Amino acid sequence: MEAIPHPIPRTVEEVFSDFKGRRAGLIKALTADVEKFYQQCDPEKENLCLYGLPNETWEVNLPVEEVPPELPEPALGINFARDGMQEKDWLSLVAVHSDSWLLAVAFYFGARFGFGKNERKKLFQMINDLPTIFEVVTGNAKQPKDQSANHNSSKSKSSGKQSRPAESQTKAVKMSPPPKDDDDSGDEEEEDDEQGATCGACGDNYGTDEFWICCDICEKWFHGKCVKITPAKAEHIKQYKCPSCSSKRARV
Repeated sequence: MEAIPHPIPRTVEEVFSDFKGRRAGLIKALTADVEKFYQQCDPEKENLCLYGLPNETWEVNLPVEEVPPELPEPALGINFARDGMQEKDWLSLVAVHSDSWLLAVAFYFGARFGFGKNERKKLFQMINDLPTIFEVVTGNAKQPKDQSANHNSSKSKSSGKQSRPAESQTKAVKMSPPPKDDDDSGDEEEEDDEQGATCGACGDNYGTDEFWICCDICEKWFHGKCVKITPAKAEHIKQYKCPSCSSKRARV
């Protein structure tokens, strides 16, 4: 992947420097270079990964072929979800996976070079003092707080989490074709549901053992496999647009 091999970090300070360089490259891809990054993540291509490099640059590339890889690999297939989500939601999803990958790489070096408990703790504290990529991309980067502020933050987070199950329940309803009513008054609606419970992509009928998702624009139902959306990806989609509706979006 990299034209010039980078020195392998062996101390806590060197691992943290490697972490900061890769983090800076990933943030650049998801903010300043976002248009270039968006274009390179073509859903028609094979599984692609976003790599942050120690020299504060980034690249979109195929995963390495060697097994096992020399370093932990980033999330695979980020390009497949691009057109099935709103751009900001897709970037947020990539940011979350990028944060996870950075931690994996840093603590891989720690394990490889035998960092002890104190060294691992020091490394994590240094990393934890920086905002996550997700926080930077979503504009939620936080300033250092005192303990009292942390208590307030914890309370606000708790209250925020209480409202999320409602969102998850809404998504769950959207991701499964509507259940049929047993009431006699709903006979006509049942017939409509049965007629409409076909995939907008392949035309097959609804199966209870298959994952489905509904387009919020045209309200057609699709097999997740037909539009390359998994249940895990769907959890991060606030408003799903099918490929047909996404292609109609005006490009700036």
